[in-house]
Amino acid sequence: MAHIKRSIILKATATSMGFPSHAVHLRYQYRKAISTRPYNARGKNLVRCDACLLAKQFCTCGSRRQLTSNASFLLIMYDDEVLKPSNSGRLIADLVPDTHAYIWSRTQVNRKLLALLNDPQYQAYLVFPSEYAQPGQTVVEKVEPIGPCSAGVNKRPLFVLLDGSWREAIKMFNKSPYLHSLPMLSFTPETAAKYGLRKGSRDFQLGTAEVAALALGVAGEAHNAASLNAWFALFIESSMFSRSRKSTLDRTPLNQLTYAFHQSLHK
Repeated sequence: MAHIKRSIILKATATSMGFPSHAVHLRYQYRKAISTRPYNARGKNLVRCDACLLAKQFCTCGSRRQLTSNASFLLIMYDDEVLKPSNSGRLIADLVPDTHAYIWSRTQVNRKLLALLNDPQYQAYLVFPSEYAQPGQTVVEKVEPIGPCSAGVNKRPLFVLLDGSWREAIKMFNKSPYLHSLPMLSFTPETAAKYGLRKGSRDFQLGTAEVAALALGVAGEAHNAASLNAWFALFIESSMFSRSRKSTLDRTPLNQLTYAFHQSLHK
């Protein structure tokens, strides 16, 4: 069985290269280009992959796959969030083809971002706790899935995620009036956050990828939600290995999580 697992992992790695850069990669390159000094993340001396930002020896790019999804995502990222190796927003763009990303500005709203929110092919939902809803702002707990059984609903759900620390997300919401007219998708996870890298002080402060997985679930794509969660789990373990908290000699946990991710794609 171990031999079969290793074969699947090696085959996946060998055949998965060549995916184009996605929206978060492009934002990363832009933000890095305009920086006046290097971003000193924890483990700044590591030699990192330019795409996944993990240590090169634990790079996950070779295992990346794209999902078939009727959902779309828009990441509104706080200034330097895209530079952080611990950012999990890029994991959404890794898997979900129709993912957009923009860097937030309080004074200059990106016109392409506004055009996306008003694009008639989408129904935008701001994914945020309902306790922050503005007066009159619609709050929903589920999304009508698109497809043959969608009761005539043709618009793709566009899940808007505020990508930053919890404090930064609240600031982005409060200072962005264009978000206050969007219907707000809100849910309370049954379990506390598993995000071990930058976990918030409250249970519902999940990593961005975890929030995206919950959104996929309520949109009727439980299989894709499971794949994103599996990809997130591999990211966490690879990050821990990158930080030298685990032995570099025994890669069994990484191999098991890689196998679990690829298995999730076939369920």
